[in-house]
Amino acid sequence: MQQLFNDLIKQDVKPLLSKHGFAKKSLSFSKPEGDLIYIINFQKSAGNSSDNVMFYVNCGIYAGELARIQSKEILTAPQEVDCHFRARIGEIATSAPDRFAVTPDTNMEELRTTLLSGLEEVIHFYGTMNSARSIVDYYTAGPYLHLGEESFKLLLQSNDAAAAKRYLKALQEKHGAENRWTIFENKYRAIFQQYGVEFEYS
Repeated sequence: MQQLFNDLIKQDVKPLLSKHGFAKKSLSFSKPEGDLIYIINFQKSAGNSSDNVMFYVNCGIYAGELARIQSKEILTAPQEVDCHFRARIGEIATSAPDRFAVTPDTNMEELRTTLLSGLEEVIHFYGTMNSARSIVDYYTAGPYLHLGEESFKLLLQSNDAAAAKRYLKALQEKHGAENRWTIFENKYRAIFQQYGVEFEYS
């Protein structure tokens, strides 16, 4: 089964991703573009055996601008875990499962078709995520708490206080009743003050 997995990566995945500008290192493929680095990582499950190879496809986008906002060192070869945008393939490509399995019963043709189709969807999605602002827009549209502080900083330093206030209001409506909301609210209030913007739910 391990050989089938290796063949899948070598004969099917690598040619597809290479065609779109991704370079392979171990089980990760990356593509730098301007300030962003796009990553597609194949993660094998810890519980694999000789007749069952399960794997996940992790997708990530690293943004130098967001790393600078975080006051972190800019990485030239980030891992998927370092990325600012992170998702499993199934969150982006609706036709793809959360995990794939290669077993003696697996129809490899079906798996190959599903996987490659899902990767094409990810590549198309990556084409729409072409700046740090696109990553922020993705999470503020959720609205998600993930990357909240960085999102507020990027919006406020871009003089887009209106978007920052919309995001704040949406987060408050979604999480305001939770005990932990006060912690987030205090952090966000400090960021608004840092940029001289009134802290209010518009």
